[in-house]
Amino acid sequence: MKRTLVAGIGNIFLGDDGFGVETARRLTGRPLPPHVEVADIGVRGVHLAYQLLDGYDTLVLVDATARGEAPGTLYTIEYDGPGAGSGGVPPIDGHRMTPDTVLALLDTLCAGTDGRPPRRVLIVGCEPASIEEAIGLSTPVEAAVPRAVELIEELLRCDDEPSEPRATTAETRT
Repeated sequence: MKRTLVAGIGNIFLGDDGFGVETARRLTGRPLPPHVEVADIGVRGVHLAYQLLDGYDTLVLVDATARGEAPGTLYTIEYDGPGAGSGGVPPIDGHRMTPDTVLALLDTLCAGTDGRPPRRVLIVGCEPASIEEAIGLSTPVEAAVPRAVELIEELLRCDDEPSEPRATTAETRT
């Protein structure tokens, strides 16, 4: 049976870095298809890599993603492999588990266990205003959370429809 994991990642003690965690929290109260699981991963990237060994077809990572646009800008990024766009696999550091690092670790774990990584990985990111020590999201990022919930619900509906495999990283902004 098809399985999808939506994973909110980030540190709630670093202001807008808590975007993924807050979005996941709000998604848990929404009616979702039975094959969709929502997890508040927070800063437990190694845990996420091991959880993915349970077998998921689609992974949606939700995280603060600085790409140079206005705070609150949402991004949808189709991920095409470890080190995509960075020239290689990032080093693994248990204290700095970025999406690239988690997925690189997953590839290593799959190779050692005959596991299978998700067929599709999407990143729903939000441009942060600040990732300094603070509890709570900035006004533009807080305003982006409901839009992110709707965007993820739309991605989940689209993922239920048959599609052609994608070979490159694609990014959209909203």
